[in-house]
Amino acid sequence: MNPPDGMRLDKWLWAARFFKTRALAVEAIDKGRVQVNGQAVKPARELHVGDRLDLRQGALQRTLQVQGLSLQRGPAAQAQQLYAETEESLQRARRHAELMRQGVEPAQALTQGRPTKRDRRDLADWQRWSASLDDG
Repeated sequence: MNPPDGMRLDKWLWAARFFKTRALAVEAIDKGRVQVNGQAVKPARELHVGDRLDLRQGALQRTLQVQGLSLQRGPAAQAQQLYAETEESLQRARRHAELMRQGVEPAQALTQGRPTKRDRRDLADWQRWSASLDDG
């Protein structure tokens, strides 16, 4: 069977294993998380070999070059042959993975620290005197 000249974007994203289902691929495209050659697209956009994809998955921004088209979803090794990721995108992925591995520094997450005894008393006093719609 000859490979196609072009195929739907949502089907390619599914076949290249970026999304588990085509419905999830369509949802990401509709939310503007996928661009082809720098343009916002629709799920039925015809994708060709050589097109550049900008794909945002969570906090990670990926830039891909389409290397091949596949009519069906295959194993991961076969799916990775359908695209080539740019060097800049790979560096972003490494930085993101390193940040995820390190996790959040607890001291940076706290803005004011633990409340003092006075803060707790003030909060309890405020809650005691605050009006509620249920009271009445």
